[in-house]
Amino acid sequence: METIVIKPTPTQIKKLTDLLKPYQISKSNPYVILAAKYKSVTCLLYSSGKLVLQGSQVETVANELGLQSDKKTTSQDSVSQTPNQNIPLIGSDEVGNGSYFGGLAVVASYVEPSDHPYLKELGVNDSKTLNDHKIRQIAPLLEKKIRHKALLLSPKKYNQLVGPSKAYNAVSVKVALHNQAIFLLLQSGVKPSKIVIDAFTSKQNYQKHLKKEKNQFPNPLSFIEKAEGQFLAVAVSSIIARNLFLENLDHLSKELGYQLPSGAGKASDLVASQLIKAYGMSALDYSAKLHFANTNKAIALSQKS
Repeated sequence: METIVIKPTPTQIKKLTDLLKPYQISKSNPYVILAAKYKSVTCLLYSSGKLVLQGSQVETVANELGLQSDKKTTSQDSVSQTPNQNIPLIGSDEVGNGSYFGGLAVVASYVEPSDHPYLKELGVNDSKTLNDHKIRQIAPLLEKKIRHKALLLSPKKYNQLVGPSKAYNAVSVKVALHNQAIFLLLQSGVKPSKIVIDAFTSKQNYQKHLKKEKNQFPNPLSFIEKAEGQFLAVAVSSIIARNLFLENLDHLSKELGYQLPSGAGKASDLVASQLIKAYGMSALDYSAKLHFANTNKAIALSQKS
């Protein structure tokens, strides 16, 4: 299947709208103003003015419509110039592991090549450049459109599992969550050609911790650093996970009456010390990851006048 992306002129858009109106099909993307099936080619006109043609006869249809493409990709090419992306793919990523406050969110997403134009139109391809406001906007759209499994380990549950003499450490708990999210997604019936995890540890270390997990699957895994910038499926997971983490941080902040910062800097130490003074250590057990060095720093601050 080929994909062509075209930027028609306003005059061409009007002619296209009139021509394709009788061939309209249903659309769920709020950024698509016209969706049509014309001569076995799917035509998607976006509010940005871009026209995406997908099918086996895109060149023929484009010529018939009097259009010239500014970008063309085939099934052998990657939408974002990344090898092996133009296949059914599961991407998995986590958010929250570096933040003292808030839970740990892990998401696995299943993306097919036909999803690429929609994701690129949303800006998913550049997920690292998205601020939290934009992430909060597009994450619900991705959750609705893309098949995925999202897991959130709350701080309280995290503290029950992670730490000295506990069942997990900071790495093995992420292995367990990634494995479970991918396992559940595979159980839903998706058939990926590849599974990519944004690498947070070596393959050998991952496999060592994986032996402890009950749910196993035979699919091979690829561990790639900064995978969210190379694979749309990982970028989708990164965005959904970030939104899930932010929602959890907001919920905890409202419950405790303090604005809990993201990250693990001095701001976290200060807020943690205030929580200790207000509620005692139980507040940190409920809202923070206790094995972080911030805990001892907060205790020291709380003991000062």
